[in-house]
Amino acid sequence: MAPKYKAIIVDDEKLARLDLRNVLSTFEEIEIVGEANNVSSAEQLINKIHPNLVFLDIQLRGESGFDLLNKIDYELDFVFVTAFDKYAIRAFEVNAHDYLLKPVSPERMQNTIKKLSHDTEKETTNFRRLNYDDVIFLMLNNRYRFLRIETIVAITSDADYSYIYTIDKKHSITRKTMKEWEHRLPENHFCRIHRETIVNLDYVIKLENSFSNSYQVYLDGFEKPLLMSRRYASRIKEKFV
Repeated sequence: MAPKYKAIIVDDEKLARLDLRNVLSTFEEIEIVGEANNVSSAEQLINKIHPNLVFLDIQLRGESGFDLLNKIDYELDFVFVTAFDKYAIRAFEVNAHDYLLKPVSPERMQNTIKKLSHDTEKETTNFRRLNYDDVIFLMLNNRYRFLRIETIVAITSDADYSYIYTIDKKHSITRKTMKEWEHRLPENHFCRIHRETIVNLDYVIKLENSFSNSYQVYLDGFEKPLLMSRRYASRIKEKFV
C-alpha cells in the first residue's frame, strides 16, 4: 500500500520527534519525509518538499506553532501534538484535523489516521465536478438559494466558511472549505491563487508583479487586487497568458 500522506514533524525536542516517529512508523498510510525544530526551518522544509500533512507542536522555544500556519501559502493538513490542553479550542478554530496530547499512544494515533482518511475520501468522492453553466442550490447567508457557477468572480475563506463574490458585487457566506470548492469547480475556469482564495479566470483583468515572486491579481468589479502567492503563480500564468 502506497502512503497516502507525506508528513513532517515539527517539534523543538529531539526526543519528542523520535517518539512520534516511532508511533507513526506502524502506520503504512504515513511516510515521514522530514523534521524541523522551529518555525523558520519548518517553513523552509514545507516549501521545499511540499508535504500534505504536518504534525506540529505548539510551544517551540519562544515561538508558536500557530505562527507557522500564517506563513504557509497553500492548504495542507495539520495535527497538533502538544503537552498542553489549553490550546485545543484555538487549534480547531484554525481548522486543525486533530489535537493530540503527549505522549501519543498508537491507539489514539490510529483514530487520527482514520479521521484523516475518512475526511479525504469524503472531500474527493462525494460530489462530481461542476460545469460552468451549472446552477447549484446551497445555504447562503442562512438561507437556501440558487447560485449560477459562471457568476462567481472569486471565493475567499475563513476556516470552514467561504465568502462568495458574484458579478452583481454581492457577497455571501456559506459553510464550505476551499478544498471542497477546488474539487468541485470547473478547472478550466477557476484557479486557486492562494491558500485562501480562488478566482474565476474569466474575470481576471491583469497580473502585476509584487514582492518575493508574488503577484497582484486584478479582477473585474473588484476595487482592490488580490494577492497571488508564489506557489500558485505558474499555474495561473499558464491559464491566463
